[in-house]
Amino acid sequence: MELLTSRLNLHHLHYFWIVAHDGQLTRAAARLRLSQSALSTQIRQLEAQLGVALFDRVGRTLQLTEAGRVTLVYADDLFRVGAELVNTLQRGRAQEAPLRVGAQSTLSRNFQEAFLRPLIHETGVRLRLEAGRLDALLARLSAHELDVVLSTEPAGPQEGTRLRSRRVARQAVSVVGRPRPGRFRFPEDVVGVPMILPPPDSGVRAGFDALCARAQCAATVFAEVDDMAALRLLARDTGALALVPSVVVRDELRSGALQELWVVPDLFESFYAVTAERHYPHPLVARLLRRERELQEEVDGEANAKAPRARRPRGQKRN
Repeated sequence: MELLTSRLNLHHLHYFWIVAHDGQLTRAAARLRLSQSALSTQIRQLEAQLGVALFDRVGRTLQLTEAGRVTLVYADDLFRVGAELVNTLQRGRAQEAPLRVGAQSTLSRNFQEAFLRPLIHETGVRLRLEAGRLDALLARLSAHELDVVLSTEPAGPQEGTRLRSRRVARQAVSVVGRPRPGRFRFPEDVVGVPMILPPPDSGVRAGFDALCARAQCAATVFAEVDDMAALRLLARDTGALALVPSVVVRDELRSGALQELWVVPDLFESFYAVTAERHYPHPLVARLLRRERELQEEVDGEANAKAPRARRPRGQKRN
């Protein structure tokens, strides 16, 4: 008996896949450089071969039928694997191939260095580092143009791709500022003092705002910054207090330009490594992910390798 897959027209399936993700026949036809009638014919031929309707027309849009949704799941897997096949054969999967790392543009450079440290001085390893918006990096990861993406938040759903977000480290968030005598007191030493804070949509900011609300105080916002490099410079040069994981300002803490004044209780910044499900992942990715404990110890060590050390609130444990 002849297998159905031997008769399945992959061109027709590809046209269906494009239309299903676009939702409009006119736009999909323009993208494929086909006439709308020609594209409709291709879809009808696929439906005839499968013996099911794949779309219902609702106004100007097309909505998938139940059979269409099932077909789309298989099509997503098929074209994802196809993209991986082309990528694998074109650039190889040997360890000598460049490890392509994407990093969220707001991510601490010190953390990026800590994550990649085992490879930095290793002979024969080639790294390709790119920074950008997280959504753009995840799209490139899904298209097999990156091997791993580093971020401060897990990946959301990505069309047609299975992404895995692994928390590889986390660090307590601190209030840092220029060295000062005496012990920092909260909330007294926050009231009326200019602060550099993450933007309102960040988890760290939300946690700090909630803490201030419970203490019935409000921070005086000098700047809202999502870029860790810019935050680091502002904290060093303005004299304002900054809310930041200490790994971000590691060098300033070690030199004494800044001081960790207060470790905020129960407030952490998490660091994630996001990968796409692949048959042939770059071997160096698995090696880096296996050192999760060592990476956390290194991040903790950087937090501890500075003076003076802020006192933690009673009962707070190290992360």
